[in-house]
Amino acid sequence: MDVRDDTPQALAPSSTVKDSASPEVYRRLRLITIIATFGGLLFGYDTGVISGALPFMSLAPEKGGLGLTPLTEGMVASSLVLGAAFGALYGGRLSDRHGRRKTILGLAVLFFVGALGTALAPDLWVMVLFRVLLGLAVGGASATVPVFIAELAPAERRGRLVTQNELMIVTGQLLAYTSNAVIARTVGEGGVWRWMLAIATVPAVLLWFGMLFVPESPRWLASRGRFDDALGTLGRIRDAQDVDAEFAESKQRVTADAGEPRAGWRDLGTPWIRNIVVFGFGLAALTQLTGVNSIMYFAPTILLDTGLGTQAALTATIANGVVAVLAVSTGMWLLGRFGRRPMLLTGQIGVTVSLVLIGFCFLVLPESAARSYLVLASMLTFLLFMQGCIATVFWLMLSEIFPLRLRGFAMGTAVFGTWMANFLVTLAFPPLIGAVGGTTFLLFAAVNVVTFVFYVRTVPETRGRSMEDIESHFRRQFAA
Repeated sequence: MDVRDDTPQALAPSSTVKDSASPEVYRRLRLITIIATFGGLLFGYDTGVISGALPFMSLAPEKGGLGLTPLTEGMVASSLVLGAAFGALYGGRLSDRHGRRKTILGLAVLFFVGALGTALAPDLWVMVLFRVLLGLAVGGASATVPVFIAELAPAERRGRLVTQNELMIVTGQLLAYTSNAVIARTVGEGGVWRWMLAIATVPAVLLWFGMLFVPESPRWLASRGRFDDALGTLGRIRDAQDVDAEFAESKQRVTADAGEPRAGWRDLGTPWIRNIVVFGFGLAALTQLTGVNSIMYFAPTILLDTGLGTQAALTATIANGVVAVLAVSTGMWLLGRFGRRPMLLTGQIGVTVSLVLIGFCFLVLPESAARSYLVLASMLTFLLFMQGCIATVFWLMLSEIFPLRLRGFAMGTAVFGTWMANFLVTLAFPPLIGAVGGTTFLLFAAVNVVTFVFYVRTVPETRGRSMEDIESHFRRQFAA
């Protein structure tokens, strides 16, 4: 499958797109984005918190733990990821059927119940059950929130507003790492992991209340034939002079699709739809096969293997979160100046070199404090390129490339690929690094070389185009 035109920059930025939003309208859009991206904050916290909780959950039950082994550690960590895969798959379809806003409200309830259940879990199997439930919420948010923001944002602001979700994801991970270190130091070992997991109930409540005051996506409203509601919502989030043109473009696209059946698997029989969904699925899966979550989930474990103590490893992991937040902030700035494609390719080169350096440290250098900090430095370099270039572009491109009629379904299918690849990496990483050590990182590096070649051949440029314009491009590209 190939999504190229005759030139790699298939969707070069339009020189006619200008940033015309007034400060008042932009402030309103930013407030809506901040509220919606509490789903991203929960995504980040719930995936990041497990890295600090696992060492304490591995303690014997009489010491406040669950007596986890390396295998059951992988089960606890990966159970959320498995739930997230199916949460993305079905969450996308629910958002197509019931709306982006209602879906996010339901996900907030799942976030609360899942966080509370994991914090109170009496044994391994109850923990796994609630981690799966929490994963459904994480996956649903990962498929729904970026699409919701992309559909609300004007073309010239879409990059900055959608990548706010990625910033909230890494901020959630930073909060998890920081609170893990603080709680571990202040609470003591007995049951400390329960406090780490329980904190996630607070942003879940804030997300639910905040979404009560947020409008539904005007593009989703239009797709359901609710044109008056769509026009009214656009009037709240656009300047008056921009409303009619954008409404007309959305209505034209919906009218063209009016005779089509409800979005579903049958749509994959249409060549251009199948190709763009396959491309999105591949982009999503390969982003996880960079090895990013082996570092985000197991950073303390990796650092412990280099010789650091538990408290030192937890404290050092905070640096991962700080770098991720700074990298995404930088990536958001770069997106306003460079295209999606060059940023993605640059990121692939950076993460590949970083993985080779981590493998070198494990395989060549003797155990020492110097090796520990060289591994940490290489991990931070990896995250700089991963979060600043790849992750920032990945979520943005997924939110903008799929056609309106099946955007939730296609996004959910692609993000399903993200979480399934994440699940496999998370489940396999602890036993793999136990068996072959630093060679694990060289294996990830080899995968990233292949990924770079795939991106060179397939990734188009979408910067500066309306979502309807992008859809029209792919319809033409795969019309045969």
